[in-house]
Amino acid sequence: MIIRVLGTGCPKCKKTYENVKKAVEELGIDAEILKVEDIDKISEWIMLTPGVVFDNVVVFEGKVPTVEEIKRELKKYLEKKD
Repeated sequence: MIIRVLGTGCPKCKKTYENVKKAVEELGIDAEILKVEDIDKISEWIMLTPGVVFDNVVVFEGKVPTVEEIKRELKKYLEKKD
């Protein structure tokens, strides 16, 4: 699984990246977490940062999700994939 954290490097984007890392660690998921800071690449996915994309699905946009919100969405996403 690939998780992209989309953001230009602002404090909210950095917090989102940290929350994603923590959620993945807490769930013990095998995922590659990519930080996407290039504005052209970000705009291919979302209009408002920060954003979080699971594989090719935009899950969060324009807000800093909590660790619990990320874990809840990861569980839902992985259940659908199975």
